[in-house]
Amino acid sequence: MEMEATGKSKGEWIFPAPFERTVDYLSDQKKILGFNPFCHNVELTDEEDVYRWHFRVTDPQNNPFDVLFYVHQSHELLVALPEELQTLDPAELDDDTISRHTVGRKIKWNHHQLSNPVDDPKNHVFEGKAFADMVMEAMEPEKTKVHFDLRIDVSFVLYPAFRILPEPIIRTMTNAGMSMIMQTATNKMFHSISKDFGGIHHA
Repeated sequence: MEMEATGKSKGEWIFPAPFERTVDYLSDQKKILGFNPFCHNVELTDEEDVYRWHFRVTDPQNNPFDVLFYVHQSHELLVALPEELQTLDPAELDDDTISRHTVGRKIKWNHHQLSNPVDDPKNHVFEGKAFADMVMEAMEPEKTKVHFDLRIDVSFVLYPAFRILPEPIIRTMTNAGMSMIMQTATNKMFHSISKDFGGIHHA
């Protein structure tokens, strides 16, 4: 029986660094995901802003298998306009006005659909889907708040030993276990990132 599991992780941290430095650092997928204990490799594909993540994990019987993610990264400015400018069409705003009223930036990760599926269960290769928002807000000249919210969807084949349990129970157990593993991995990733900033702390 094939099931789809969903895992979630999130966190909010204060970086003791200027906004632009924090944005530049966290925009580097290869660097930050390199701190994730399950990440084997990250590379830019031939498609613009689309990355291939290769995660290597083990199943309940301790057999290794690979999960591949294709992820499109985009950026969104967070702008807080004063009341007198809020009626303007965004297209009418010049770069200087946008720059003066920018309060943050959002990095978005979205699943990129391939024309050919990558699942190869016989060789223990599966395709996952990743979605995330990483919101960075300038707090003061030398501090930036970072909010990280990640969701991963992975399809897998259920072991016969688990099929005696009702499907809703299995799904709940699987999602909870996956989220716990992901949250631990996220915390380890930001702990490693912290070393490059001389320490970060939870908001």
